[in-house]
Amino acid sequence: MLNEALRLMRVFHDLAQKELAEKLGISKSYLSEIESGKKVPTLDLLNRYSEVFDIPVSSIMFFSESLNKDVKTEKLRTFVSSKILAILNFIAERSGHSYGEE
Repeated sequence: MLNEALRLMRVFHDLAQKELAEKLGISKSYLSEIESGKKVPTLDLLNRYSEVFDIPVSSIMFFSESLNKDVKTEKLRTFVSSKILAILNFIAERSGHSYGEE
């Protein structure tokens, strides 16, 4: 889910992959691999996301961190994450971007 959260942050801020890759100091192809889940971003890269979007790394990590493997906690985390992603996707769609658009 971290890859989806990172993609939606880019779309929400109306940035093409190329633009964000330049801001992060990485290649567009590497950014594409991160957003598609083929690569996992490093902590250094998450810190750069934090600076670019002015969002704490802890907020970015919300989507991927394991809280407690307790079933109720995991269900709650999944429920909350899905609602946040749905809201971000709704905002992205309203801004005229479709899923997977670069």
